[in-house]
Amino acid sequence: MLSAQQVQEIIRQGVPQAEDLDLRIEEVSDQHSLARIPFHRRLIRPGGTLSGPTLMALGDAAMYALVLGKLGPTDRGPTDRGPTEMAVTSNLNINFLSKPQPVDLMAKAKLLRMTRRQAVCEVALYSAGNEDELVAHVTGTYALPL
Repeated sequence: MLSAQQVQEIIRQGVPQAEDLDLRIEEVSDQHSLARIPFHRRLIRPGGTLSGPTLMALGDAAMYALVLGKLGPTDRGPTDRGPTEMAVTSNLNINFLSKPQPVDLMAKAKLLRMTRRQAVCEVALYSAGNEDELVAHVTGTYALPL
């Protein structure tokens, strides 16, 4: 099992956009993850709300963090990625439910099912400090490398 800090480092090394968004992985267990994107004005779209791509990126990253954390460390050579890091999104569905507040955006991912070949997850996105009001609901599947 990887720690939240280890998962965050793997994601930031492998996905440069995560650094641009200041993606933070706060918790990881074998059944859930908690991720955050700190609020920044550059993430706002016309209408004064956080952009849809920001919400989708956080939902996807929370699922990836969960998969990485659950599968644990992998053997890597000096120039290649291990099999765990090569897990990829095969499906992502998002329902936008309410306007996010101008605060940090949070994502709590939960593992629904994992087989040898795929992981199915659900993610609740909410404004920091307001976990009871979802701003988006995400479901997704990660294809796992053999």
